[in-house]
Amino acid sequence: MKRAAPGGRGGVGKTAARPRGWQTWAVHHGLRLLVLMVVAVAVYLLFPAPRVPDTAVLERGVVAPQDVIAEFGFEVPKRDDELQRERDEAAAAVPAVYDYAPGAPDSVLASVRTLFSRLDSVARATPPAQRADVLRAVLERQRLAASEGALAVLQDDERRLALWRATEAVLREQLPRGVIAAARLREPSATLQVRHDGRLQALPMDSVLSADRLYQLAAERLPASVAPDATELQRLLLIRYVRPTLVRNDSATAAARARARAAVDTIAASVLPGERVVGAHEQIGEREEVRLRAYQAALAERGLQPGSEATLTRALGAVLFNTMVLGVFGLLLLYFRRPQYDDLRGVLVFAALTLSVAAAAALIARFELPPELIPVPFAALLVAVLWEGRLALAFSLVLALLLAGQSPFLGISAPFAAAMGGAAAAIAAHVIERRSRTWLFISVVALTYAAAALAMGLMRTRGADEILASIGWGAVNAVVASILAIGFLPLLEGFTRITTGQTLLELSDLNRTLLKRLSLEAPGTYAHTISVANLAEAACHAIGANGLLARVGTYYHDIGKLAKPQYFVENQPRGRNPHDKLKPGTSASIIRSHVADGLRLAEEARLPAVVKRFIVEHHGTQSISFFLDRAREADPNAAVNPAEFAYPGPRPQTKETAILMLADSVESAARVLPEPTPSRIRELVERIVNAKIAAGQLDECPLTLRELDLIKEQLAKVLGGMYHHRIDYPPSTAPATHAAAGGGHGGASRAGDAESAATAARSPSSAR
Repeated sequence: MKRAAPGGRGGVGKTAARPRGWQTWAVHHGLRLLVLMVVAVAVYLLFPAPRVPDTAVLERGVVAPQDVIAEFGFEVPKRDDELQRERDEAAAAVPAVYDYAPGAPDSVLASVRTLFSRLDSVARATPPAQRADVLRAVLERQRLAASEGALAVLQDDERRLALWRATEAVLREQLPRGVIAAARLREPSATLQVRHDGRLQALPMDSVLSADRLYQLAAERLPASVAPDATELQRLLLIRYVRPTLVRNDSATAAARARARAAVDTIAASVLPGERVVGAHEQIGEREEVRLRAYQAALAERGLQPGSEATLTRALGAVLFNTMVLGVFGLLLLYFRRPQYDDLRGVLVFAALTLSVAAAAALIARFELPPELIPVPFAALLVAVLWEGRLALAFSLVLALLLAGQSPFLGISAPFAAAMGGAAAAIAAHVIERRSRTWLFISVVALTYAAAALAMGLMRTRGADEILASIGWGAVNAVVASILAIGFLPLLEGFTRITTGQTLLELSDLNRTLLKRLSLEAPGTYAHTISVANLAEAACHAIGANGLLARVGTYYHDIGKLAKPQYFVENQPRGRNPHDKLKPGTSASIIRSHVADGLRLAEEARLPAVVKRFIVEHHGTQSISFFLDRAREADPNAAVNPAEFAYPGPRPQTKETAILMLADSVESAARVLPEPTPSRIRELVERIVNAKIAAGQLDECPLTLRELDLIKEQLAKVLGGMYHHRIDYPPSTAPATHAAAGGGHGGASRAGDAESAATAARSPSSAR
């Protein structure tokens, strides 16, 4: 047996073989060093701004340790919100531009005059009794409706004339002043600009009529004789015929206001050379922070001048910084997580996650988005699910340190939030084994961001609105990280060839096709599989191995028996054994073929390699001793090849497959054990485990002697629960009740003959 490394975990996947030979060694480590350098340079290209003097790296709420004196003059730009407010005010002060339509008054007057002329001629030519109906028909043809009072006014010649004169007078008087189409004026400025004959003329807002105001003035001009009845008709006439004389020119207005926005000065103040930017022992407030950032930008701009010696120096320093930070994680993999270091696919995943986080952070800095959106939790969650939480925690802290050295995130606020969010995701990743618990993960990460925002807010004396905004953006990051991780996880599983717990949970569904077939076509094997799965999972939990993997692997370890289920003892009806008519060599070939058949079915079902390992390793290279003995008894002088009566192997390579071998054997033997008392079960388990050790079947797995003792103890305990002592019933009722309870020692009858059962108890692998 191989002894597990101190502090190591039970193996799930195949450990990568370490390279041998100096050339292979150089290529192996050289590729990983190349990946490291590419990522370090790529991060620098994402954040090309050089490092600036430490005196300019101060955050709001911090007390400046010394004076910060400007080495040269620079300008302090206005804050974005302040600049936006001033631009909005400047645009609002620009009067809207309207175009004057000179022909509109005459057109309106002509239309109204034509209507009244028609009404006048009809009224005079129609008898009084029919006049109302005829006038109503004339109005309806113009899509106008009139009340009875209005029709009475139109029938009377004097009142009709009075209505016409009042309406014409208000139109002649008001239309040339300017009437707009809107019911009410809603322009922010106090004046309008009217474009007439190619010239712009400023008009006071009071001199321009809205539609409502025109209707009001027209109603006031009506004489008392017609006012009550004709007011509505007059309004309808104006709505129908009046056309605005002033039309808003949206493009000209927008252009004028855009020019006003552009004219707003973007500079809040100018700092002279030698002027104090921040005084010593002064707390950094909003004003000081703006000045410091402007000074920092000015320093960075000077350092980026083409051909500047400082540019190359700072670039080399930035790449060296990135290399050292990422190198710490690389050394962690090399010395403490060697399987992940040797797996180039895994290294590439770490590189891709680093670049994705850095790229997202660069975009966040470019568009001045909240730093709480940096997707460190996304990367941490993927690493935790693919590998483990401790590795994800280290990866999160390395990413936070990497971000701390980039120009947009100098200081402590952004790296602290990133580190806390990533740490929470790494630690809480184990809770999302089920979809219903995803919100628990989101809550943990969101609460961590909230605590981090509160801590930084109190330290930096930030306002409640800033703290609440940080909490909200942290919650958004938690939700987006979980959704993206769930979406990317299947792709990364396929690329890294890692089978995660979520995939194992899906494979453990007993309604999957292969397992459903096993329960219907080989029910004895199915029952045996369920029992062995319980044993294997319990034994794995006892030593800290992967119990879920052991259960899933056990479910599929005997699926090859679906090819010929009747040739295996647990599926044979009472009294029938097809092996009685076969030669020992043929029987052995059928028995051992269930491994190859199982592997074929697993390939067709696209089971992951970590599950297929249980199919080929659970028998190791054990001998099918029952049929080997029969072959030798049948012809003592014949040369029998033992390889034809042995399983192809390989022997178990992991703790989980080794435990399956032991659980499979002890469960088969316990089924035919007479009087399965606890002491007999412990004796049986001890004998079988020792036999496996003596046969060398456990030589290639990483189980320790201490772990074997725990495994034997757990197997005996669970088997004792399965085959516990039954109550002795009175003779008159014992048989029926005993059978109903599923008791009895039917191993021999199930096997088809006593010899098979006895052999199974002596050498469990022989008949299975």
